[in-house]
Amino acid sequence: MSDETIFSKIIRQEIPTPLLYQDDLVTAFRDISPRVETHILIVPNKLIPTINDVTEHDELTLGRMITVAKRLAKEEGIDEDGYRLIINCNEHGGQEVFHIHMHLLGGQPLGSMLNV
Repeated sequence: MSDETIFSKIIRQEIPTPLLYQDDLVTAFRDISPRVETHILIVPNKLIPTINDVTEHDELTLGRMITVAKRLAKEEGIDEDGYRLIINCNEHGGQEVFHIHMHLLGGQPLGSMLNV
């Protein structure tokens, strides 16, 4: 599998994108096709194609993704009303970019929305 994805280019700012957060492990930015009022992607800086490719060495990165989601939810003012975190895996799971990413969704009632 290629070491290059659209997310890799965003992380390196080869595709200029306003970043909401970036550190040595993860990067966060708004989804270009938001499904709800607040739709942020949180991506590991290291290419991990799918959840099936996660190893024990990635535990710190995955934990950071969650703590960054919590931080951004507070900054976006959606932490109290609630939000949803989603990671899709492979084609049947709805994954379109094969560089794992967490969707942070909120700002409105989400109900039983499945497709992101």
